[in-house]
Amino acid sequence: MSLLASWLASPPPDAAIEIAPEAVSIAVLGGRSGSPVVQGYAVQPLPPGAVVASLTAHNIIDRVAVSGALAAVVDRLGVRPRRVALVIPDLAARVSLVRFDRIPGKRDDLEQLIRWQVKKSAPFPVDEASLTYSAGLRSGTGGEFVVVMARRAIVHEYETVCEEAGMQPGLVDLATLSVVNLFLAGHVPPSGDWLVVHIRPEYTSIVILRGEDVIFSRTRTESDEDALADVVHQSTMYYQDRLSGAGFARVLLGGIGRSAGAESAARRSLEERLGTPVEAIETTTAAALADRPAGSPEVLAVLAPLVGMLLRARREAVGA
Repeated sequence: MSLLASWLASPPPDAAIEIAPEAVSIAVLGGRSGSPVVQGYAVQPLPPGAVVASLTAHNIIDRVAVSGALAAVVDRLGVRPRRVALVIPDLAARVSLVRFDRIPGKRDDLEQLIRWQVKKSAPFPVDEASLTYSAGLRSGTGGEFVVVMARRAIVHEYETVCEEAGMQPGLVDLATLSVVNLFLAGHVPPSGDWLVVHIRPEYTSIVILRGEDVIFSRTRTESDEDALADVVHQSTMYYQDRLSGAGFARVLLGGIGRSAGAESAARRSLEERLGTPVEAIETTTAAALADRPAGSPEVLAVLAPLVGMLLRARREAVGA
């Protein structure tokens, strides 16, 4: 998968910020391109209901609480970044895959065709959307595109919280896609198909990739064990029946909001259903922590999308 293009062009960010329903978090990355290091990070929990991720409705419900949490993490970081990359919840946007038998030669024609295609299922007028796309699998003169669409006003809610704190948001991406980019930055992609399961308290997201190309993406609002088993089963059936799936070379599991016991139960459930060992999503394979040899599972889960976003920004900055 080519790293997904941003909604806004920007110089490389000084830090990455995630605004999620459960917390605001920040991370700064140092080190050289071949050996990145997380130089600092901070997390501040949010009160319930301060952020309610939605594709169509307001997301930042308690602006005072979110702004206060952002000020707190910046203070604990000890550095006030000027340019930031922004990670937002999966539920704030829609990821679609669209396929064309023939791809237009002009970029403007391609974008118009993509907008026309996603307009059919958009829950709001497509002219109100921030939309970006990335090339996926190719076949002859045709191919697929991974399309990320969010309501412009909702993206603006997240951006203005940063702007009011004196930080300019540039790159914007979703939590799970940032986790995928974390893995791509720290590993050679498997030669076959691979599955990423990313769990948050409010949702579970599944992404299936064929090499570097996304071939399936789904987000479900529940994240309990029954919902996880159900969404994995349904997604696997679709993968086998519609995507010529022959099994997963690797299965990755990670996220926030589960106890160690629940994490183990989820791993066992996936291994039984898929017949493949399930691996934890490891942040430190892509970037070391400056202040300790290894962080707690909770810290590493928080850092995963932030580090993935920052590594993506580095790669885009050098034109990779």
